[in-house]
Amino acid sequence: MDKRFSVLWVMAAVLIVFYSCKNNDEVFAKKVTTGLNIVNASVDTLNFFLNGTRQNNTSSLYPGGQSYYLSVPAGIQNYQFKKIGTSAILFSLPEDLTDSTYTSVFVYGPSASETLKTTDQLDTITGHLDTTQVRFVNVSPDAGALNVFVGDTISFASVAFKSSSSFAAMASGVKEIKIYQASTSLLLKDTSIVFQPAYIYTLYSKGLLKGTGTAAFNVGVAINVN
Repeated sequence: MDKRFSVLWVMAAVLIVFYSCKNNDEVFAKKVTTGLNIVNASVDTLNFFLNGTRQNNTSSLYPGGQSYYLSVPAGIQNYQFKKIGTSAILFSLPEDLTDSTYTSVFVYGPSASETLKTTDQLDTITGHLDTTQVRFVNVSPDAGALNVFVGDTISFASVAFKSSSSFAAMASGVKEIKIYQASTSLLLKDTSIVFQPAYIYTLYSKGLLKGTGTAAFNVGVAINVN
């Protein structure tokens, strides 16, 4: 009996060592992430959530605000948006985001169909510290295609609704911004914006031509790199 007990004990010890080694050799799945920037081009102050967890923890997204790039899981995820001070989900937004990239989502209304996703090619310019980059995104539903002039050197021609230009390089400093309807010579917006050196910016239209107050047509500024 003692001999048989000893054999069983040795076998048990061998199995414990085997499974211990197996567990030590186990390869855990790599957590793959991506960068997501939410830009609020709507009239509501928003919070956005992933699996019930609020992502914009620093502050709510006020009209014209942004989350900047937050690290979120890559792949298919379902995001929820809520108005500040409410528990009801305003809308859900399923997105399939590629790992190790940068994405912006522009929210210009209270539904998933009133969003625009852009893949952001953030190529920093080295050796030219006085240079900045800018692009234009059109999320004004009733404005049609837009012509945009940034200072004397940069222009974006006929940018359609729910589309984006590429980033363009220019000298930093104060620039006059003029936005026209592409089909007419009607000037919709004339303002000046200070562009800091070595930054990357997105100018975007927001609001409605027939809107009033915070819903009126305007231009917003989002920072992609600073």
